[in-house]
Amino acid sequence: MTTLYQNRLERLGQLTSQKLLLGIRHGIEREGLRVSKNAELSKEAHPKALGKALTHPYITTDFSEALLEFITPVYGEVNDALTFLKELHCYTAQHLSDEVLWAGSMPCLLAGDQNIPVAQYGKSNIGQMKTTYREGLSHRYGKAMQTIAGLHYNFSLPEDFWTLLNTSSSEGYLALIRNFRRYSWLLMYLFGASPAMDSSFFDPSENNPGLEKLGRDTLFLPYATSLRMSDMGYTNNAQSSLNICYNTLEEYIESLWQAIQTPYKPYQQIGIKSPEGEFKQLNANVLQIENEYYSTIRPKRISHSGEKPLTALSQSGVEYVEVRCIDINPFEPLGINHQDADFLDIFLMYCAIQESMPIEAQECRNVTYNFERTVLEGRRPGLQLNTPDGSRLLTQWGTELLDNMLPIVQLMDSISNTSRYSNSFRQQREKLANSAITPSGKVLSALSNEPVSHIEFMLGQSQRHQRLFKQHELTPERIKYFQQIAQRSRLDQEAIEKADTVNFETFLQQYQLAD
Repeated sequence: MTTLYQNRLERLGQLTSQKLLLGIRHGIEREGLRVSKNAELSKEAHPKALGKALTHPYITTDFSEALLEFITPVYGEVNDALTFLKELHCYTAQHLSDEVLWAGSMPCLLAGDQNIPVAQYGKSNIGQMKTTYREGLSHRYGKAMQTIAGLHYNFSLPEDFWTLLNTSSSEGYLALIRNFRRYSWLLMYLFGASPAMDSSFFDPSENNPGLEKLGRDTLFLPYATSLRMSDMGYTNNAQSSLNICYNTLEEYIESLWQAIQTPYKPYQQIGIKSPEGEFKQLNANVLQIENEYYSTIRPKRISHSGEKPLTALSQSGVEYVEVRCIDINPFEPLGINHQDADFLDIFLMYCAIQESMPIEAQECRNVTYNFERTVLEGRRPGLQLNTPDGSRLLTQWGTELLDNMLPIVQLMDSISNTSRYSNSFRQQREKLANSAITPSGKVLSALSNEPVSHIEFMLGQSQRHQRLFKQHELTPERIKYFQQIAQRSRLDQEAIEKADTVNFETFLQQYQLAD
């Protein structure tokens, strides 16, 4: 009997349908800490040459003033996104003076929350809101957790693709997300790159949660793949009750709306303002805004200025997905290479085409368990994961998933007239057969065999990457282009600040009351 997956593959294999896959769109967002030559977190303000973080379309900041975020435009060809990302890194590196961009996901040397500067976005109402939101995160979860960096991979398929699959784009993306959650443990095994961290990540007065020591200052788990994606360093009791399984867009939106509007006693105890009248958080609810919800993947739609993301989703549906669980690979200058990106396309295509039933309570628990086990001990020989039919070896299940993806690999090679997808696919098979060549395995090998501390290893990688970026000569046209964008961002921020007509407190009340 032909399965739905086989039926869809057959339809995509027809010549008239193959062209749909040329309509895949990609965007990449990479975070990275600015650090000193001594591997300490930068205390310097956002570099002037990079423009204003509030209004620059490609270079901004995340939680901390020292946490840069590079954002590419949307491209049909992922190599074009990587080329633009490299140009952003090169332009930035050439304006960092003595600082370097940290090469890993887990942070550099930290010296307590008081030495982690929160990002500043100017005196406009929207700028103050962005900073206040980050102040809220610091009070709720601590600043150290917010210095962890990652890579986001944005992916979309053309509308005609969903028509071919006899579904709407919103239903199709939600089905993709459900399958992604079922199988994302495989990505953590293949691409997890944070099995260790520096001991300064934890408050000295607190015991670290079950980590082992490697040398004097490095903490690790011997079979971990991604401590970044574990609950190390914080416990998010407020969000653990949300239990969002993405069965429908309406369910997803309603769950987040409720969380944004539901008071949470521990956050009420923090208070909205300090005794001096300074805002400490946007509100005392489970979520301040929808972006506070931590998830491995999000349904997204580009929103208009002043429009809430959930409003845009509710009114216009899902436009793309944002994959949020990818670690920064310290062996790659950009944190990711084109082989990794090609496999992400294969994996996301598989999630889109494969049948995707609603996720019920027991499967939700299995999904959570499988992800947690893989990030904490994914390279452990004989590790078993939970399936609806009982336990299975991670390596056995992973091999079966790759076997199922093979027709997609062949199709995408054929359409692109290359062997790039099969080359990437082959690399993933090799990682399943040999955990030592996964990024997490290679990191631990470097820490153990050289031997070096986590800080020494990451600083060395950061300096190597920095030299490459500084040596790469951007054309005069590209330098002028980035200079113009930086100047435009300054003018745009100034215009936003001049356009404000109410004080921040009134602005915040109006924003929270808006649909």
